[in-house]
Amino acid sequence: MWLRRTIVCAMVVPLAFLVIRDAPVRLGTPERAAAKPVETPAAPKPMIITRAQWHADESLVKEHAVYTGSVKAVFVHHTGHPNGYDCADAPVMLRQMEETHIEGKGWDDIGYNFVVDRCGNIYEGRAGGVGRSVRGAHTTGFNAHSVGIAALGTFDPGVPVPKAMIEGIAKVGAWKLDRSVDPKGFVRMVSTNDDSLYHRGEVVYLHTVAGHRDTFQTYCPGEALYAQLPSIRQEMANLRAKHASS
Repeated sequence: MWLRRTIVCAMVVPLAFLVIRDAPVRLGTPERAAAKPVETPAAPKPMIITRAQWHADESLVKEHAVYTGSVKAVFVHHTGHPNGYDCADAPVMLRQMEETHIEGKGWDDIGYNFVVDRCGNIYEGRAGGVGRSVRGAHTTGFNAHSVGIAALGTFDPGVPVPKAMIEGIAKVGAWKLDRSVDPKGFVRMVSTNDDSLYHRGEVVYLHTVAGHRDTFQTYCPGEALYAQLPSIRQEMANLRAKHASS
């Protein structure tokens, strides 16, 4: 079922096409037991630049994090920024994006759980603890039990996706994804929002590592990055296999 409007991923104003309905849906009591860090991950934790290190403005955050249980799916996004940035400027870009998501969209915090720049640097997105299952505002209808990883840039057809960025996305996904879930397989999920491509309550089977467009009418994560999802899945599987044999 396709919606009648076309929306691209969130990006910094004035470049933004704002995704107005992509905020998390509050359904009943959140699973507070899941606030504990995930035990025995299937891949090592990568080096992550924390919110404190990129100087997130914590005074903007409206509510405490909501925890939704172990991660069953990885959703890949792009942010819509121009691609020629210096990676040293990524923290500034993140602070601008945080302001856009909170003050422009009315969300509680930055929507993505993690952001990866073209140099492969990994940044903590939404607050609540990088080792915890924090519900983001990244994939309408499927924010729970998933992690949203955004590539800092715009990936139109023919745009090269840096190898370091692919590896960075894979490192986060391999570490965050529940060890019982195959990154090259499929996962059963239930939509929580009629504004997704699926009615609320509808059961769907998605690639474990999916693009934003797989659940929402959007161009995100761009043709070039979407075409790299098989490579990301394979890299995640390789990282897990290497970790298991070490």
